[in-house]
Amino acid sequence: MIGRGSLIGTVRAVRLAGPGREFLIDDEPVDVHIVDGRIADIAPTGALSARGEVLEADGGWVVPGLWDNHVHTVQWALTSERAALGHVNSAAEAARTMSGVDPLSDGRRVGTGFRDALWTDRPTLALLDAATGDVPTYLINADVHSVWLNSAALAREGFRGDDGILRETEAFEISRRLNAVDAAHGDRAMSRAGEQAAARGVTGLVDFDMAWSAEAWPRRVEGGFASHRVEFAVYPFDLDRAIAAGLRTGELRESLETPEAGRGLVHVGPLKVITDGSLGTRTAACSHAYPGDPENFGMLTVPSDQLVALLTRATGAGLSVAVHAIGDRAVTSALDAFTSTGAVGSIEHVQLVRHADLARFARLGVVASVQPQHAVDDRDLVERHWRGQTAIGYPLASLRDAGAELRFGSDAPVSELDPWHAISAAVSRTDDDRAPWHPEERLTLDQALAASVRTSLRPGAPADMALCSADPRTANGAELRSMPVRATLLAGRVTHAS
Repeated sequence: MIGRGSLIGTVRAVRLAGPGREFLIDDEPVDVHIVDGRIADIAPTGALSARGEVLEADGGWVVPGLWDNHVHTVQWALTSERAALGHVNSAAEAARTMSGVDPLSDGRRVGTGFRDALWTDRPTLALLDAATGDVPTYLINADVHSVWLNSAALAREGFRGDDGILRETEAFEISRRLNAVDAAHGDRAMSRAGEQAAARGVTGLVDFDMAWSAEAWPRRVEGGFASHRVEFAVYPFDLDRAIAAGLRTGELRESLETPEAGRGLVHVGPLKVITDGSLGTRTAACSHAYPGDPENFGMLTVPSDQLVALLTRATGAGLSVAVHAIGDRAVTSALDAFTSTGAVGSIEHVQLVRHADLARFARLGVVASVQPQHAVDDRDLVERHWRGQTAIGYPLASLRDAGAELRFGSDAPVSELDPWHAISAAVSRTDDDRAPWHPEERLTLDQALAASVRTSLRPGAPADMALCSADPRTANGAELRSMPVRATLLAGRVTHAS
């Protein structure tokens, strides 16, 4: 019986539905033969003798293993332990909800996912104190760029905030502290989360956890984690440490104690630099002011000269860079820094882009690392807070048509870690019964899949695959969102089977 951990030699009677399909003359089922973790051959079903354990696809459809190129792993893994606030419609409702939440073992109440940018009332310290009393209470914005704390939480953490709201750097510090659970707790949470990701066809992710992951990830694979590949980032506050440790982007991180199933999974990723805020917190750096706040153009949290210095140092040390830039001023600043330093890497989010900047991505070889689900999640925020902006909001087709390489992610826990949601949002530009939002920015399924994978279904490629029960090529947006994944293979090893 095929189960998790089985090493597959042949996937029998499967149809290809991703990169690599273009080399087949028809849609008849084929057999995929795997040797040493790579695709060795693809042949008509039965033409070659099966080798090793056989996964019967029964005419199902396979795509290359899916990647999520932007995840905050520990925060995502701990989300299930925190109160969900995505449904609340006001500050008063959020405060009432938190009053009924049981504290965690460390004595804190923690909620996550609120969107105050759509509320008619304002979060205040007095409102939260009245509802939550002397139990330290923390509410994390859906975009993670602001947190709402009661007086007990502010005192515990040593912060002050007249309205109880901490933004940007202070908010990130609160999240770091909340995420700093003991290693065993965090590793158990990551193991559960990794299995959930594998169940959606995920075979790799880029980890932007604000912690020293160069030790955490090797420890996890030594402990048996083997659900997906990982590229982990470092942040400027750890750049000296990373350089001293000799970290270089692309290098493998494992020890002699790493089990066979975990071999080759963990690699050094980029230096992550956050250069502006977010739309939800109204701090993304934009060309035009936010409505009702004529002095607020957002903020560049890393000035252009400092960004150039960081990119220069990272490049010299052998690190690629991932620059968080949401507003159009931040995107321009990031592209300018890539131009002057010759750095390689990506711009993360790219939610508001000046028309003149579109072609610069391709010219510079800078990847546009985007989260298509944000476009449909934020459409109401955009109409309220960015209606006066003249740059392009949440571009996909515009970037691709300009020659940019797109890579999809979720920004989990901001959006759910499920690449099928990103694919659906890119193809349909809606996730409810409303008409597509800016349908001119839609992609085709093949284009969306290409942005969601790192490999192909071709001989010689890693045998990272997701076997689906339905044909992604004929699925509509809702069907893509709920795509049934029967099995996931990582270098031929089963990480999920249903």
